[in-house]
Amino acid sequence: MKVRLKLLLFSVLLFFSTSLYPNLGEISAQSLAYKTLLGTLYDDDFPVIHPENIQNLSSYQVLDTREKNEYEVSHLKDAIWIGFDTFELDELQKLDKSKPVLVYCTVGARSQEIGKKLSELGFSNVSNLYGGIIHWVNEGNPVYRDALQTDQVHTYSKTWGIWLNRGEKVYD
Repeated sequence: MKVRLKLLLFSVLLFFSTSLYPNLGEISAQSLAYKTLLGTLYDDDFPVIHPENIQNLSSYQVLDTREKNEYEVSHLKDAIWIGFDTFELDELQKLDKSKPVLVYCTVGARSQEIGKKLSELGFSNVSNLYGGIIHWVNEGNPVYRDALQTDQVHTYSKTWGIWLNRGEKVYD
């Protein structure tokens, strides 16, 4: 019942934010509907960090928890791909458990699950990037393909792509 109520609220907010205020995405990089959606995806007991609160991205071990094809389109600077469906503990051998870890995916759902696993494995400071790569780009932050900055963002699907206000949407 609680999930149905959240979905109903989300649908109403989506309708009003896109129908009554078609330019809302231009006014604010993040709509009320997107904030509501993210609120339903995140657990209260797992830390998130907002892009605007990241002073120096290089102070984190940045882990991309999306699938390889998503990572290859673009990723945060110096991000290490670890995947989600293909996640392997072997990938973590080169990481320092005492250094801060920032996990991200498209919107933050998959990365939260990987972040919880990392915490269980003894990583002491793991945070989920609020809003994932979509919110990162919407806030004007750069993404890279190889070592070159790009405007392309893999949004997982056309459904999730509606939330990307900046950049070029890529889907499979």
